[in-house]
Amino acid sequence: MKIAVIGTGNVGGILGARWSEVGHEVTFGTRDPASPKVKSLLKLTENKARAASVLDAVSSSEVMVLATPLKAARDAIAVAGDLIGKILVDCTNPIGEGPDGKTMGAGKSAGEQVAEWARGARVVKAFNTTGSNNMADPAYGDHKATMFICGDDTAAKAVVSKLAAELGFEVCDGGRLSTARLLESLAMLWIHLAYSQGLGREIAIALLKR
Repeated sequence: MKIAVIGTGNVGGILGARWSEVGHEVTFGTRDPASPKVKSLLKLTENKARAASVLDAVSSSEVMVLATPLKAARDAIAVAGDLIGKILVDCTNPIGEGPDGKTMGAGKSAGEQVAEWARGARVVKAFNTTGSNNMADPAYGDHKATMFICGDDTAAKAVVSKLAAELGFEVCDGGRLSTARLLESLAMLWIHLAYSQGLGREIAIALLKR
């Protein structure tokens, strides 16, 4: 599958590298494809991935992964070109100043805001509820970390579920995109436990069934 990863930070970098590793065609969309940071990232993928402008990366891909801070998401979407019918994976969280800060009020999720900015895109909220270290390795002994997703398009969620499972996650479909506010709160819980409560980043949330 052709995947455009918008964002070259920890989350975007790890996701792009891992999907390259399992055989997907990954293009990092960035303002400066020739920057030293991007070149180092491509080297980590053994140059299986490539870098391009956001517009070029998205136009040549089937899936757009939005892995920027939320404050940069609107601008990234604005330069991404025609998104009608495109699967857009929203990894953003409404994080403000400090590890426990939130920038959005109750009742409005970042996922729903992204969908408003990306009119016509098939938005799936995913890869926002845990740290990039767990995206690199979701295994905890015999258990797998759970990747919670949500969205209004069943076919798009099936594609994103497969992409998450390929990385080793147990996938849980949380329902419609309106559930994004719950997933974003779950992300804040993970951050709170990891940093404010001192548990560290090597923790994950898993859904157990019986």
